[in-house]
Amino acid sequence: MTVLTGDCRALMPAHAPFDLILADPPYGDTSLAWDRRVDGWLQLARAALAPTGSLWVFGSLRSFMATANRFTEAGLRYAQEIVWEKQNGSGFHADRFKRVHELAAQFYPAASPWRDIYNDVQTTPDATARTVRRKRRPPHTGHIDVGHYISQDGGPRLMRSVITVRNCHGRAIHPTEKPSALLEILIRTSCPVGGLVGDWFAGSGAAGEACRLSGRRYLGCEIDAAMAERARSRIAAVLPFHDGAGATAPLAPEFSRIEGERS
Repeated sequence: MTVLTGDCRALMPAHAPFDLILADPPYGDTSLAWDRRVDGWLQLARAALAPTGSLWVFGSLRSFMATANRFTEAGLRYAQEIVWEKQNGSGFHADRFKRVHELAAQFYPAASPWRDIYNDVQTTPDATARTVRRKRRPPHTGHIDVGHYISQDGGPRLMRSVITVRNCHGRAIHPTEKPSALLEILIRTSCPVGGLVGDWFAGSGAAGEACRLSGRRYLGCEIDAAMAERARSRIAAVLPFHDGAGATAPLAPEFSRIEGERS
């Protein structure tokens, strides 16, 4: 549970293999001095993955379209994506639709079949009650009669790919900080308990906080020395995962209202 200070390309490969790599690199969408795409890290990240590991990368559609060939050249295959919906976005004077979302896409080694990649499908306990009726079947299909069942409120359902979580405006340590509750979903999905998560662009250490809460080991890397120190302090302040029996910690409170919240 620590954050290294320096260039992820120089420091992180030495700590492989990672069960999951999280990456929130500069998107290269703006003219800001720090918003420049980082070359060469994808190949290094691919080589640093465990045989069952995968890579979640944050970005905009524009950044993914501009760098799509880099993922292929690095030997990575697309798996799925989620849309993070936040409560606010671009300002009133923007000349396009108000942008209130970002993407996170999952990739895995092209040489590995998807069935070998660690994937714990997430559910939410917010299903609504419904009645499902089964019609009478024709005689030639067997003795299947009319029937129905009624589900209960609060049952599990697959988590949807559009995930609504409030952003960190007003309390963020880093200007592009992602909510730890959102990162915890990706970590629980793609890294086993006790596994090692590599955060190649650590920023404020939000992923480290999520790992500490969910029982995963964490190693981050941040090139800004002052930010790396703040990230280390943030992670150290979080109570570690432990229940005495090796079971996973309960979901963070935000998870119970992640879907359907529009605030």
